[in-house]
Amino acid sequence: MGKILISAMGIVSAIGNNVAENLQALQKQQSGIAPVQYLQTAHSQMLVGEVKLSNEEMISLLQIPENQPTTRTSLMGILALKEALESAKINYKTKIAYHNPKIAFINGTTVGGMDKSEQFYTDFLENNSKNAYISTHDCGSCTEMIADYFGIFSQVSTVSTACSSAANAILFGAELLKSGRADIVVAGGAECLTKFHLNGFNTLMILDKEPCRPFDANRAGLNLGEGAAYLVMEKEEDFFDRIKFNTLEINALCELSGAANTCDAFHQTATSPQGDGAFLAMKNALKNANLQPADIDYINAHGTGTQNNDLTEGIAIERIFGEKIPPVSSTKAFTGHTTSAAGGVEAVISILSLQNNFIPNNLNFKEKMPELSFEPYYKNSQFSTLNSQFNHVLSNSFGFGGNDTCLIFSKNFFYSKILS
Repeated sequence: MGKILISAMGIVSAIGNNVAENLQALQKQQSGIAPVQYLQTAHSQMLVGEVKLSNEEMISLLQIPENQPTTRTSLMGILALKEALESAKINYKTKIAYHNPKIAFINGTTVGGMDKSEQFYTDFLENNSKNAYISTHDCGSCTEMIADYFGIFSQVSTVSTACSSAANAILFGAELLKSGRADIVVAGGAECLTKFHLNGFNTLMILDKEPCRPFDANRAGLNLGEGAAYLVMEKEEDFFDRIKFNTLEINALCELSGAANTCDAFHQTATSPQGDGAFLAMKNALKNANLQPADIDYINAHGTGTQNNDLTEGIAIERIFGEKIPPVSSTKAFTGHTTSAAGGVEAVISILSLQNNFIPNNLNFKEKMPELSFEPYYKNSQFSTLNSQFNHVLSNSFGFGGNDTCLIFSKNFFYSKILS
């Protein structure tokens, strides 16, 4: 059925409002974790990874009428999707594209428009002045708002599987391409911070009061984050047809060579002691990509910084890779845990590492976990590229209920050969 190419991407996160800013922050080892600034909460001392734009600033940037109901999730999603489409040279402004393709939008989100429900809940009860925001509460409504801004999608769908949502959206998008139900898919996720899930994670006692320390012996939990990120995905032959038909100058970024989802359903919020779901997701993704564990050059781990996740993910990595574990790092100390958007945000980061031949630093690491045979990739020095090229990056996204997804991104050798 042909290879699945990633032809473009877009992102907003705590470390930047576009791809270039995110790359720069990763290379300079600049974290976006800071005390709460935009979320209206009594827990203003909490450390989070917020997108450094207010709702009003995003509305102004996107030229959205002030009286039009919006949510923070949808605004971030529009910004990231706009960058992805423009980078792919898909002209949404004139609604014209080559051969009138079927373009699908698959969005991963769980919080949806809960931020507005929290803000206007009392108003809903007392009068009717903000009732337009009631319909923006569910996650599907945010997906529709993002899609409606562009008006080019023949299929729109929402995936909500907690922290694996965006990764599952990408996996689902690949299946749409392979089955011929779409010619182009834009997939990823968007999620804003809300009082509901800040308080919820606080109740679970898994929020770190300091910057999070993934894979550290003294880790104390996660820092929540927010953001949005999307990949533009096309089958290889369709990509070549599009750039030839429209005389476009676009280089494919990489290939989505493998993907797999599993659900061990071990516990509502915890992972199994031996990391069974994570193990199966990585094992099946490698099989799907026709790769061996030794082919993987870097693992972008889920790495939340919680006691449970880092231990069980580490055990699962050991089960797959044995004594030859490739470099492993979590980038959540940069962006915070963006929950349903994490699979999209970290897919972009994984592709940036593949493109630019570097491994993102596992910030804040100090002491190796005694239960694991390896420690994460950590360098005190400034960024530097690797001496040797690497070709395959594995990205993990694990959700509540044991819904675990693994994506593998690879350099596309056939396309590189054509360019040369």
